Amino acid sequence: MRAALELHAVVGPAATSLSAVAERAGVQRNTLYRHFPDERSLFYACSGLHVDEHPMPDVAAWRVVADPAERAARGLGQLYAYWKETETLTANVLRDAEVDAVVREVNEDRVAGLMAAMRDALLDAWPQRDRSERLVAMVELALAFHTWQSLVRRSGLANADAASLMASSFVAAAAAGGGAAESAA
Repeated sequence: MRAALELHAVVGPAATSLSAVAERAGVQRNTLYRHFPDERSLFYACSGLHVDEHPMPDVAAWRVVADPAERAARGLGQLYAYWKETETLTANVLRDAEVDAVVREVNEDRVAGLMAAMRDALLDAWPQRDRSERLVAMVELALAFHTWQSLVRRSGLANADAASLMASSFVAAAAAGGGAAESAA
């Protein structure tokens, strides 16, 4: 699992062959196949190892913060620290998930529920009347790894500044109310 995880971080899961994993682990291919009969089983195992070693932020801790903007800044600050810590592997997995069905399946299985819990924790801080489609869109955008990359890596913001900027955008989105569909009604 460790050899596969290292290769996923270097070349990405889609470009990691079982032969390369066996070679890096110093075992014969048939030994690897006894433990992991296919790439799916290996990817589930090494992604499980990664999740154990690099847990995503604890969403329950966000929920104790009542103020929506403070909750957003805290939660996004923790998520952005996680993206920084796992950037190389996350970038490779997301890139490969675009073209490889197994990578997409395992990534969605491991991460989709956690991301939905983060979205819900951020939205639940707002009164129902303020949960417009603009606010939902801003929360989805703020949680995205590529948003973090754009703000921090491309634009040069510090993690805390990126989290604060996105949290303030939630306030603006909530204040603006509904989106185009609601405004037209």
